[in-house]
Amino acid sequence: METRGAGSPSDALRCRVSARRGIVCKVPPGRWFRNGRDGPAPNRERCPPFVSAVVADARITAAYRGERYEFRSRGDALLQALRLAAVSDAFLALALYRLKARARALGIPVIAPLAHRLAMVVAQVSIGDPVVVAPGVYLPHGQVVIDGLVEVQTGVTIAPFVTIGLISGNFQGPVVEHHVSIGTGAKILGPVRVGAHARVGANAVVLDDVPSQTAAVGVPARIVRAVNNS
Repeated sequence: METRGAGSPSDALRCRVSARRGIVCKVPPGRWFRNGRDGPAPNRERCPPFVSAVVADARITAAYRGERYEFRSRGDALLQALRLAAVSDAFLALALYRLKARARALGIPVIAPLAHRLAMVVAQVSIGDPVVVAPGVYLPHGQVVIDGLVEVQTGVTIAPFVTIGLISGNFQGPVVEHHVSIGTGAKILGPVRVGAHARVGANAVVLDDVPSQTAAVGVPARIVRAVNNS
């Protein structure tokens, strides 16, 4: 089953449910993430528009919750986003991060710090200013910290008590590619890349690159097996 997001083509997010791969969502290739680890650092100017990002987050959140995620119109999508914000503290905190990021990009001084503090109060979600989070990311619960020059791509699932950030002496943080699953309590630190469809186990500490379609566990994390996402 596949659906396309409501609104203009630039807002398009395509999701489908796969028995083997779970919820799979796509945005137009390269729209928000043209630069990898060797390119220019993520910055606030690269953040996606607020409404389209929240709608994409609502779609993947509803899909993982087993709820209706095929929105009939932009208005229906916004209503569903409001409903999710009322029932999920993590979704509300993510929406507040979207508001903060967009306010900073537009140069609105008061809204950004207020939204950041509200996200921390509501769900203990702290996402720093340099972080770029693509549309369509799922947080099942709160207690998440992301900071530094970090990039999180579409379809990533971040469990509670996860830290994605820096190591001492290096301001470049991780790149988490699309459809990565990060388990409870995991840490991803430093200038590493976690490849698409990889899985990071609970409480793992990732200090080196994780290839696409593999599973990493342990302290420090090691690759234990390939993940079949076909």
